[in-house]
Amino acid sequence: MKEIVKFYFNKAGILKSLILVCFLIYCSSSSAQFKVGVARIPITPEIPVWLTGDVSRNKPSTEILHDLWAKALVIEENEKSRIIIVTTDIIGLSRNISEKVTQRVIKMYGIDRSQLILNSSHNHSGPIIWPVLSITYNLNNADQQAAIQYSEKLADDIVSVIDMAINNLTMMQLSIGHGSVSFAINRRESTDKGVIIGINPDGPVDHDVPVLKISDLNGKLRAVLFGYACHNATSSTYMVNGDYAGFAQIELEKSNPDVIAMFLSGCGGDQVPFPRGIGITTILASQFGRSLANAVQKALESKLLPVRPPIQTHFTITNLEFTPFNPKIFRKELSSSDIYKQKRARLMLESYKQGREIKTIPYSVQAVRFNNDFTILALSDEVVIDYSLTLKKKYPQENMFVAAYCNEVRCYIPSRRVLAEGGYEPETSMIYYGLPGPFADNIEDKILHAVDQVMKSTGAKR
Repeated sequence: MKEIVKFYFNKAGILKSLILVCFLIYCSSSSAQFKVGVARIPITPEIPVWLTGDVSRNKPSTEILHDLWAKALVIEENEKSRIIIVTTDIIGLSRNISEKVTQRVIKMYGIDRSQLILNSSHNHSGPIIWPVLSITYNLNNADQQAAIQYSEKLADDIVSVIDMAINNLTMMQLSIGHGSVSFAINRRESTDKGVIIGINPDGPVDHDVPVLKISDLNGKLRAVLFGYACHNATSSTYMVNGDYAGFAQIELEKSNPDVIAMFLSGCGGDQVPFPRGIGITTILASQFGRSLANAVQKALESKLLPVRPPIQTHFTITNLEFTPFNPKIFRKELSSSDIYKQKRARLMLESYKQGREIKTIPYSVQAVRFNNDFTILALSDEVVIDYSLTLKKKYPQENMFVAAYCNEVRCYIPSRRVLAEGGYEPETSMIYYGLPGPFADNIEDKILHAVDQVMKSTGAKR
């Protein structure tokens, strides 16, 4: 390259040489490379096992339709600049699991907290993750111990798969594209009696399917990370499976041998697959998974944009406030015919009696930016679609995917609009999550402020 530049300086003048240098720099940055490691480990539970996400189930599962997985993707610019993304085919991580994994990985590899994203597909056909939604279960001692043991092993498995990926780093190329699939629909239906879980074809949705392609230096596909914003709950089933997200990953891996496909959950808190299944059928889940896989495959085969360094990350925690605690409400719920209200009331009043009523919860917000090419904004818990739409509009220069169900899942995160409308997500769901609720009116403002902090810290401009 030096000889070429020298020749042009001597023979063609400064202008031509500058044009050539700029062109060579552009070509080099367009084919920029990272060290990438990818790995997976099965996290399929032993059967019989109680499944989660549906209070109507009255027996444990005794059949495995397909395996569940924890998968890790490590993208490294250099030893000090890397991002670790873990996806899991489960309902969501508990705070205990998330903190255990985080502490161990930070100690093992010296990373910053902002360099680790733990995401769950919010699978409603997977095992109980203790104590997530524990108020909804009526387990005997043996079943509860089995759930606790599975959750403890899950933490070990996540650390193991990260270690596998880090020890498998090799030079790769990254590129980004987008597809679209339309089976997600808003479930917040307005009626004369208020908002119910139903079908709202006019409600907000985000059908974007971001596709991060990971290829070796010969251009061969090695891994793919894709996302979608929709509840991973197509049908109520007694068979262990990964629902549509699991089927989509299987389809992609069948079509692309030796490739690891990873699903990253979006803001699907108020989004459901449509139509939904009745009974224990998984036919619709399989069909939706195939549709999503086809959209990803189409994007992989289109012209993608290169993803370049640097990798910039930032992580912050903001405290979300609940409305003022009112013990009268919970004393009344003690005599309710709803056993879940009774359980929640006992839990709240016991905390109140001990002087530790729940007033706030810490909420994590995380940004990962690859140059100006691709941004993952990672939010914890069950986030409604308004946040995805609002943040994409707020940062129009960013090629952004807003991921939810990151790091831990403890409750729904309503927007200002959803909070005002009421219904399941901002109110009733708090019963099953064992929280007082609803959140204070400033919840959206606090989250958007935290997002502005992490985005500014990673160099984003509005």
